[in-house]
Amino acid sequence: MDEEYDVIVLGTGLKECILSGLLSVDGLKVLHMDRNDYYGGESTSLHLNQIWKRFKGSDQPPENLGPSKEYNIDMIPKFMMANGALVRVLIHTDVTKYLNFKAVDGSFVYNKGKIYKVPATDVEALKSSLMGLLEKRRARKFFIYVQDYEENDPKSHEGIDLNKVTARDLLSKYGLEDDTVGFIGHALALYIDDSYLDQPAMDFVKRVKLYSESLARFQGGSPYIYPMYGLGELPQAFARLSAVYGGTYMLNKPDCKVEFDADGKAIGVTSEGETAKCKKVVCDPSYLPNKVEKVGRVARAICIMSHPIPDTHDSHSCQVILPQKQLGRKSDMYLFCCSYYHNVAPQGKYIAFVTTEAETDNPEEELKPGIDLLGPVDEIFFETYDRFVPTNNHDEDSCFISTSFDPTTHFEATVQEVIDMYSKITGKVLDLAVDLSAASASADE
Repeated sequence: MDEEYDVIVLGTGLKECILSGLLSVDGLKVLHMDRNDYYGGESTSLHLNQIWKRFKGSDQPPENLGPSKEYNIDMIPKFMMANGALVRVLIHTDVTKYLNFKAVDGSFVYNKGKIYKVPATDVEALKSSLMGLLEKRRARKFFIYVQDYEENDPKSHEGIDLNKVTARDLLSKYGLEDDTVGFIGHALALYIDDSYLDQPAMDFVKRVKLYSESLARFQGGSPYIYPMYGLGELPQAFARLSAVYGGTYMLNKPDCKVEFDADGKAIGVTSEGETAKCKKVVCDPSYLPNKVEKVGRVARAICIMSHPIPDTHDSHSCQVILPQKQLGRKSDMYLFCCSYYHNVAPQGKYIAFVTTEAETDNPEEELKPGIDLLGPVDEIFFETYDRFVPTNNHDEDSCFISTSFDPTTHFEATVQEVIDMYSKITGKVLDLAVDLSAASASADE
């Protein structure tokens, strides 16, 4: 281990694995270490026995739940937007060859106590029971504007400069009601709060466009895709990629200690009495706890069920977003459901997650609005975890620390953070202009 590396990465969580892969492809010499004897860190994937041990203290789940090995339960479940940044990263790095994707059946939003399919195009807006007749027409006009908008074609701008006009002003031009703005902002553009309304509308329009283009991609009922056997395959796929480009992986390395020089710059990592030297350290918050601060907590319920979520058109896999205003909360709630259809559970079994930012000391009560939508559950497990963000200055200490995973059930914010970290580490902008057809997903078997 006594060698010098450009970068040492600590932790095999998804963010760290993507960065490790990107940096290796760039020709940097990378050493990747993890204190655990498994891949994935916080974003690992567990069999049923492991879930039982984690939450119940024994590894003997009841037999009626089916074989343990047929469960691949992701601890941080997130869907990928079919044309989104993560899929572009997977294609850019050629990791797609290690993975098989399947389209996700449904994308839904909660409104006034009911679940509705998220309308994302002018045609769907007219069909949607989410809005009244006049509102459908207004929404249709908005969707046509977004679909026709091309940044390089001034004719499509209708005299609006989206770099100056705010999202709020753009939406008010179409006279859309609060509930409609809520589902467009949170279930299509996937913002986690309403601060976007007072930002320039360009990002907002691009996000809605991304949703509708992703939706059109696989002719499925949603814009999302998900790997067969779950996300646990992803860190391992990036590990393989890194190895192909000469990166070194070491699991089960206890007490990884970052070493600093007299000026406070990271110069290496020591484990088991050996020190590997490096120029930069990349890690998750757990490896440098004195350089991060707690900013919140995520509450989640993990449920095993024998049926799909009611009112989701019998979807084998789906996301339901419960916008904050519908619940009288400060943050949205997310339902994620996957099943045997993606090989994450035995035949006839469904895995559902309910996640949100914890706002009280009673997360089980907070999650109730989401859990109530699930119908009967065979088993339910509750968990909270702290959310940390880095407080260090990477220019001073050469440490690049990721944030903890947010409660969303999609990857958009996560992968943007990875792209930003890549630019800070390398000083380069990641070119994600790729041929999207290189990632295919079967909509049905």
